[in-house]
Amino acid sequence: MKLNNKRTILVGLAFLSICAFWQMYDNVVPLILTNTFHLNETFSGAIMAADNILALFLLPLFGGLSDRTDTKIGKRMPYILVGTAAAVVLLNVLPLLDNGYYAAPSSFKLVSFVIVLGLLLVAMGLYRSPAVALMPDVTPKPLRSKANAIINLMGAVGGIIYLAIAAVMYPNKKVAGLAHVDYRPLFIIVSAIMFFAVLVLFLTTKEPKLVAENRALEEQHPEWNLAEDDGSGEEVLPANVKKSLGFLLASIALWFIGYNGITTWFTTYVSQVMGQALGGASTCLLIATGGAILSYIPIGALASKIGRKKTIMGGIVLLAVCFALGYFLTTTYSSINVVMFIVFALVGLAWAAINVNSLPMVVEMCKGSDIGKFTGYYYTASMAAQIVTPILAGTLMRNISYKILFPYAALFVALSFLTMTRVQHGDNRPEAKKGLDAFEEMDD
Repeated sequence: MKLNNKRTILVGLAFLSICAFWQMYDNVVPLILTNTFHLNETFSGAIMAADNILALFLLPLFGGLSDRTDTKIGKRMPYILVGTAAAVVLLNVLPLLDNGYYAAPSSFKLVSFVIVLGLLLVAMGLYRSPAVALMPDVTPKPLRSKANAIINLMGAVGGIIYLAIAAVMYPNKKVAGLAHVDYRPLFIIVSAIMFFAVLVLFLTTKEPKLVAENRALEEQHPEWNLAEDDGSGEEVLPANVKKSLGFLLASIALWFIGYNGITTWFTTYVSQVMGQALGGASTCLLIATGGAILSYIPIGALASKIGRKKTIMGGIVLLAVCFALGYFLTTTYSSINVVMFIVFALVGLAWAAINVNSLPMVVEMCKGSDIGKFTGYYYTASMAAQIVTPILAGTLMRNISYKILFPYAALFVALSFLTMTRVQHGDNRPEAKKGLDAFEEMDD
C-alpha cells in the first residue's frame, strides 16, 4: 500500500487557501485594529478571539453536517465551494472599510468593519472542517500521517506565498513613518489565491468516486477500526480510547495556546519590543514556515518509523526550547538577526512534528462515517484554546510587559508534554521502509 501523492497534493489545495487566509488574518487584522481603529490590546485580542469563538460552534457543526450530506459532487465539496466564494467577496470589503475609516472616522464604519469581519469568519467556518476532513475521507488510516504531511506542506505553501508577498510589498523602508498603510492590494492577491486554489481542487478531484474507493479498502481491514458495536448497531469508543482522546484533545489545546499566542501577537510584539514593522515580522514567520515546509515530508516518514506520539513529543520539547530562546533574542537585540532566523526555522520544524501527526491521531480513533465529527473535535480543542490565548496574552502584555509573550508560550507548550504522556491510542507504527522508499513514489 502506498500513498497517492498527486491526489493528496490536489486535495491539499483547499488547505492552501485556508492557510493563506489565516496567515494574513493573524498578521494584518491586529495591525488594522490597533493602528487604524486605535483599539487597545485587550479589545483587539477580544476581536481576534471572535474567530475562535465562532469556530468552537461552527467547525463541529459543519463537520458533522458534511458527514450527513450527500450530493452529486460529494459531501465536503459543496461546503468548500460556497464557503470560499463568500469569503473571497467579504475579504475584499475589509480594506475598503479600513481606508474609509482612516479618511473619515465614524462609529458606523467601525461597526461595519466588525460585522463584515464576523460574516467572513462564518464563511471560513463553513468550509474549514469539511476541507480538512476530505483528506482522511480519501486516505487509508495507515497512510494518514504521510498524507497529512503533504496537506500541511500545502498549507505551508499558502502561508509562505502570503508572507513572501507581504515582505516584498510592505518592507520597513516603505511603511516606516506612514500614518496609514493601504492593505487593499494584499487582500486582493490573497483572495485570488483562495479562488484559484479551490477552483483547481474542484476541477481535478472527484470526491464521491475517491471516497467510495477508500471505503471499500477499509472494509477489507476491520482491524483499523477502534470503535466497537454497543449492541444497538451503533459503534462507540471503548473507555480507554475515550480517555486517550480526552488527553490528546487537552494536549492540542495547550500547544495551541502557546503557539497561537505567538502567531497572533508577533507582528505587534516585534513592533513594540524591537521596533520592527510588518516586513521584519513577516520575514521571521517566513523563515519558520520555510523550516516547516522542509520538514513536513521527512516528519511524516519519521512518524511512520518511530510512531506519531514520539514524534509529537519531540516536537513539543523543541518548540518550548525555541520559544524560551525567542524571549532572550528579542529582548537582547533591537533588530532581526541570523540567530533568530535559525531559531524560527527550528520553530517550523517543531510545529511540523506536532501538526503532521495530531489530526491523524484523532481521526484514527473514529469510524469512517464520523471523520467530519472527529475533525470537528480536533478543531474544537484548538479553537477553544485560541479563544483564550489572544485575550489572555494581550492582557498580560498590556498590564505586565510585552516581554512576557515568549515565556507565556513556552510554558503552555511544555504543559502539553505532560498530557501527551497519558495518550495511549491513535498511534500508528507500520513497518518502516528504508532509503528512498520511505518517501513513496509519486503516482501518476
